[in-house]
Amino acid sequence: MGMMKIKKLPVGDLKANCYLVWDEGTKEGIVIDPGDEGEFISEEIMREQIKIKAIFLTHGHFDHVQAVLEVKLNYQALILMNKNDEKIYIESGKSREYWTGQRGLPMPKVDRWVKNGDLIKFGGEALKVIEAPGHTPGSVCLYSEKHGVLFSGDVLFKNGIGRVDFSYSDPEAMRKSLVGLSELPKETRVMPGHGEETSIGDEIPDGVSVFREKESR
Repeated sequence: MGMMKIKKLPVGDLKANCYLVWDEGTKEGIVIDPGDEGEFISEEIMREQIKIKAIFLTHGHFDHVQAVLEVKLNYQALILMNKNDEKIYIESGKSREYWTGQRGLPMPKVDRWVKNGDLIKFGGEALKVIEAPGHTPGSVCLYSEKHGVLFSGDVLFKNGIGRVDFSYSDPEAMRKSLVGLSELPKETRVMPGHGEETSIGDEIPDGVSVFREKESR
């Protein structure tokens, strides 16, 4: 089994987790959720000598996308996300200004819309897209069965789940998404959009009951 390397970079005021993920042998890789501090992210890419093939967005919220432009300009990588979050993505600059008071940045055009089951390939690796709406309509996760790793975005955290009280959120869709994720092997490592690593077994051994428990917190 080849080695898939993962480097977590918490960025921005909300400390959203940006991930660099690459094949150690070929050095080809992707960036997941470059939300802020594009210069810092780019420096880390250079430090690890990664050949960036794609910028993958788990959803369109500003704290996960506002460094896309800088990374795109630096590495000419394809921008990938689910089309159901297009409006949120486009308006992320306005959201950043509203929530943080910081100037919002323009968002470059998405190069490819991803859907359930798509494979994101780099080097000898292939991560599968899992649609997981609820927090936002277009929330998606990335899953490596080979390495037992799930990049969960803002769907699932250590001791929590993503907010479902936005106007476009859908609690019932979130419940179904969590039920689906609970079917992954319990030892699957979960790399969330905020906070520390956890596992499927620790968070959602039973998607329905755990959703009710977490929603009530």
